[in-house]
Amino acid sequence: MGSSASKNTDEEDGSNGGGGQLYVSLKMENSKVEGELTPHVYGSVPIIGSWDPSKALPLQRESASISELSFVVPPDHETLDFKFLLKPKYRNTPCIVEEGENRLLIGGSLQGDARVALFKLEGDVVVEFRVFIKADRVSPFDLAASWRAYRENLQPSTVRGIPDVSINPDPTALENCPSESLELDLEHYEVPAPAASANSSLVYAADNAENPRSLSASGSFVNDNTPKAASNSPRVSGVSVDGSPSAKEMSMIVPDSADTYSASGVGESKSLGVLSPFQHKDGQRGLFVDRGVGSPRLVKSVSASSFLVDLKLDAQTKNSMPAAAGAVAAAAVADQMLGPKEDRHLAIVLVGLPARGKTFTAAKLTRYLRWLGHDTKHFNVGKYRRLKHGVNMSADFFRADNPEGVEARTEVAALAMEDMIAWMQDGGQVGIFDATNSTRARRNMLMKMAEGKCKIIFLETICNDERIIERNIRLKIQQSPDYAEETDFKAGVRDFRDRLANYERVYEPVEEGSYIKMIDMVSGNGGQIQVNNISGYLPGRIVFFLVNTHLTPRPILLTRHGESMDNVRGRTGGDSVISESGKIYAKKLANFVEKRLKNEKAASIWTSTLQRTIMTASSIVGFPKVQWRALDEINSGVCDGMTYEEIKKNMPEEYESRRKDKLRYRYPRGESYLDVIQRLEPVIIELERQRAPVVVISHQAVLRALYAYFADRPLKEIPQIEMPLHTIIEIQMGVSGVQEKRYKLMD
Repeated sequence: MGSSASKNTDEEDGSNGGGGQLYVSLKMENSKVEGELTPHVYGSVPIIGSWDPSKALPLQRESASISELSFVVPPDHETLDFKFLLKPKYRNTPCIVEEGENRLLIGGSLQGDARVALFKLEGDVVVEFRVFIKADRVSPFDLAASWRAYRENLQPSTVRGIPDVSINPDPTALENCPSESLELDLEHYEVPAPAASANSSLVYAADNAENPRSLSASGSFVNDNTPKAASNSPRVSGVSVDGSPSAKEMSMIVPDSADTYSASGVGESKSLGVLSPFQHKDGQRGLFVDRGVGSPRLVKSVSASSFLVDLKLDAQTKNSMPAAAGAVAAAAVADQMLGPKEDRHLAIVLVGLPARGKTFTAAKLTRYLRWLGHDTKHFNVGKYRRLKHGVNMSADFFRADNPEGVEARTEVAALAMEDMIAWMQDGGQVGIFDATNSTRARRNMLMKMAEGKCKIIFLETICNDERIIERNIRLKIQQSPDYAEETDFKAGVRDFRDRLANYERVYEPVEEGSYIKMIDMVSGNGGQIQVNNISGYLPGRIVFFLVNTHLTPRPILLTRHGESMDNVRGRTGGDSVISESGKIYAKKLANFVEKRLKNEKAASIWTSTLQRTIMTASSIVGFPKVQWRALDEINSGVCDGMTYEEIKKNMPEEYESRRKDKLRYRYPRGESYLDVIQRLEPVIIELERQRAPVVVISHQAVLRALYAYFADRPLKEIPQIEMPLHTIIEIQMGVSGVQEKRYKLMD
């Protein structure tokens, strides 16, 4: 038992009076003393400037046995002369002063021997307290930040006591006044969406798939040494990426796989904080570690006595890891280090009859995997076919007894597969191969091509609902380039039904290899999913995602909280209340939701757990409100509550690191955007699963990440996505893709 004192003696912290101030902490510990005796301290300036026990300062209870008092000593009063005493809490009796000499603290150093505090009570009972005295130099900036945090934390939360799930059905709770209501129709508040908006429904999904590698800049394939298309398909017209050359101008070449895949070994990782093995020319195996925002470092090879420094690897040997953090990065490392070589690349091969939602599923899965950080591409064989053989092909082209048609379709399928595998060898991770692949012979061809290069999982979509099939057929005629030149809608429907019948005659369900079967899942009303020989983190996430997706149309409304006091002050993070302007927006938002979702009885309101979002949602009535910790703002760690100017001035290295790579930059003791994406995955899954509208009231960084998912924006763009205050982004989910509208309710 005893006492201790410490002092920070670093010159840079101002221990010689260079601008720092002395922060003193006094603690007393005793687990046996009754609560009616409370520890106090008194003494000379600057503690209280009086040796009168009645003016002694109380130590605050820190735990059941420890009391603490901390204070800042001005530079001109760095000599502290003090003693501890015990004051009766309820009785009007004299104070009990500790035995022994006064305690002396000069410039942060305790003078004399460290000792316990001894107190003599009635009946010669002696009570001992362990004493802890700590003194540190702190800068004025640190003091200001600590005081600001203390003042903010001192104020009780205005939303304390509100349960995580609540509902207020009382419509009278909404107070409407001219400045807070929406007097005009909602369309008057609509503003243009940015160029890179979430309007995928305006583009045929297959057109967003990858272009053939052998497609020249002019839009034609090279080396015309391939057989011609079926002669009994007269309705052919050319199409290209940037023009419309005729089919006669198009030719293609299938790359020689022996030339394309001769490279061996595994390449360096270009992602954050992950390890990847690579083959060195001398056969030694090393590990390259990319720290994300700093300079890359080399870790010593387990089989070498010196560091490896030759990082000049052939492009074909690169094996990129996901641009991700958390579970995704950990799983990728495990698969990379322990799994078979071919498992490092995953091919999801779609199987199914036409009009079963294959392309829709492929596009949605591509968007999800990209958002998680996996390098994913969508290869649509129909797009290859149109670029090679033209659009508006007749149903006869798809007959199984048409050898020229079969040869032409097999040819473009092989080309698309070759392109996908070549891309994987260059570092791609997940390829989505989108085609009917309706026969066992076609699937066997694909498995043979992928052998030793990538792992294939077949994804079969089966739909027995005639209403959904009919809807998909009509959408196909309206949107597919195959019928862009067909002026007679009914004739197009008849031709497509004939095409469908040709596929049905030869269709063979998947029974081989690893597969996922989605049976009547698209309606969202049950259905079933079957899996066979599925293992690994990423295949498991894909199955989980597919289980929760459906085509039910519903809106998702994204909005930031009303302006907060920290917004006004320009400070990051925090848990401040909303400003007067924010309160007005809360009323307008409630009015908007009431009008927009007046016929939606099953809608819900999601907020973060921070009071500025809960306060913004407080005026919305009649809908359940759910608080999500996952929707909290990005954790800015030690920078919480600071302005960016303060960060730039006091933490220039952190400021510069963040400026260089905002996506991967992680605040000290905080989060990066990649961290935010990982914790938002359950939110995305639940948004996909919901069949009713959802209003998400959250924060700038979080909404940037959510919006990027729906808009299919690259990860690197997320930190720059515009997410203004007092604006609502409406995402319309449905069978035709994603549509976006924006409403600005106030400046």
